[in-house]
Amino acid sequence: MEKYEELLVSIRKVIRAIDLHSKQLNKLSGLTGPQLLILQEIARIKGVTASQVAKQINLSAATVTNILDRLENRGLIERVRSSEDKRRVSLYLSEKGRNSLIDAPQLLQEHFISQFCNLADWEQSLLLSSMQRIATMMDANELDAAPVLELNSMHMSAVQHKE
Repeated sequence: MEKYEELLVSIRKVIRAIDLHSKQLNKLSGLTGPQLLILQEIARIKGVTASQVAKQINLSAATVTNILDRLENRGLIERVRSSEDKRRVSLYLSEKGRNSLIDAPQLLQEHFISQFCNLADWEQSLLLSSMQRIATMMDANELDAAPVLELNSMHMSAVQHKE
């Protein structure tokens, strides 16, 4: 097999692992990776705004707003408008949202991060530069991407980026 073929097989394996974990996460918790990541951010910072969440998890404000709408419709979060500044809307977990976080399985990237952090600095840098190069070669540099390993979010981000 040519080296580029071996690389493409490895990329496909990563995509497959992400897909399988994403399906398992959704089956067990009813949440997507980005939804879980947003719930975790709201739990971490009480009264956080949508724009702060978007900045923290590296997704566009439009993507985060869309996800927040779904989470609110499911009763997992509450939006509270400030009495002093009507433009400011703070986000809070509902009781149902807190329970969803307690019951949610570990995100795939948590296992990945643990293993990555155990690598030597030079190996971390090598992997990072290699993946950045691959992203560039696939014309993926400008895609909206959060540090969450979940296929649906990548697909939605690519679709929204094209619009």
